[in-house]
Amino acid sequence: MTHGRRTDVSPSQQGGGDWRDSAARYALLPLRIFLGVTFVYAGLDKLTDSAFMKDGGAGSVGDMMRAVRDSSALPALVDLALKNPPGFGYAIALGELAVGVGVLLGLLTRLAALGGALISLSLWLTVSWASDPYYYGNDLPYMFCWVPLVLAGAPLWSLDAMIGNRRRRGA
Repeated sequence: MTHGRRTDVSPSQQGGGDWRDSAARYALLPLRIFLGVTFVYAGLDKLTDSAFMKDGGAGSVGDMMRAVRDSSALPALVDLALKNPPGFGYAIALGELAVGVGVLLGLLTRLAALGGALISLSLWLTVSWASDPYYYGNDLPYMFCWVPLVLAGAPLWSLDAMIGNRRRRGA
């Protein structure tokens, strides 16, 4: 059986390609939007929660870290956070905010996505490590969701693409 699509020429040579080519170009956009909005929300949620940024008390980052210390994969990382829980809370919140804004704007997207993957990895190894079965914890899937953006960046609708196009035109 033959198909109406030639495979020996590129989509640009075929006159723009079909809906599959267009879908492939935009495939990472929903992931960028979801992860960007989620991380901006998570960062703002932490920054505006007065209980979270405390050393102790209900809902505090300090109590959360103490609660997961013995069940985490890296207790030394939790111990490091426990040296200054509010500082750690602000670092995570500001990191999430920077990652989210960077990915939404498409600015330094690969670097922002790497930051998102590292935040998710550190949270998986500390906070959600004890989830049983492992897929009940959300940090591991988030970490893997960042990988396509680390590899591909934001080739469309991004400041990275706009800057790249200006550089090519100026060269």
